[in-house]
Amino acid sequence: MEQVDFAGLRVSRFIIGGNPFSTVSHQGEVRDLEMRQWYTSARIKATLTDAEANGVTTFLGRADNHIIRLLCEYRDEGGRIDWIAQTTPELSSIERSVSRALSGGANAIFVHGGQTDQMLASGTMTRLPGIIQRIRDAGIPAGIAGHDPDVHRWAEDHLDVDFYMCCYYNPSRRDEQAERDAAAEEMYRDEDRQTMVQTIQQLQRPAIHYKIMAAGRNDPDEAFAFVAAHMRDSDAVCVGVHTKDNPGMVRENVNSLQRCLADAQTRAA
Repeated sequence: MEQVDFAGLRVSRFIIGGNPFSTVSHQGEVRDLEMRQWYTSARIKATLTDAEANGVTTFLGRADNHIIRLLCEYRDEGGRIDWIAQTTPELSSIERSVSRALSGGANAIFVHGGQTDQMLASGTMTRLPGIIQRIRDAGIPAGIAGHDPDVHRWAEDHLDVDFYMCCYYNPSRRDEQAERDAAAEEMYRDEDRQTMVQTIQQLQRPAIHYKIMAAGRNDPDEAFAFVAAHMRDSDAVCVGVHTKDNPGMVRENVNSLQRCLADAQTRAA
């Protein structure tokens, strides 16, 4: 699996996402429960081992006690995957999330997209420079996520970050609260995806493309072909897997991305 220099951190172009491990399906409460029952610690560690065996060097997951303890066990048992940590809006302040991620051995940290969406709506984005500096002072890359492209446009004008987390869809408004409502209906609009990839082309720093499959709603072959056509040389893509659906999902996804990237490079030549 190809790697890119991501603000000084070597990142595999395919990043395995942690939402399914943390029972965040974006498909409703029944599917959340299914992931909670399926993803025991043993199965999560087995999935990370499978990812590493397929050339994936990077995991992206929440800075909560569950993920931190699991990664400690995984690394103690020989796992070497790097961790890009996401702040946790329902557990604590952004600042405390950053501290938790640092104490847990994060290799990079970003502010959760729901939190930046809410800050944009409330006019409090000026909190971000101090948070970004806190992460950088620890010697690791600092970034922000956002479902709303205006978050990234604001950051380009007002904030110096090392990387962006760019969600292809803006499925639910986060104006009132940063955390998702698992029971709420979500919308996945093609125009959102088009707007985000256009925004990514204007960003000065690397981007991680995420939710490329609309949380399982898009055809995987189409999704990987689309992201491969819009990834810049410095970009990566984050994809979560639910191995109950398909035990070979990691390998198939990695191979699909590699094939689509090769096809995109051939067409551009």
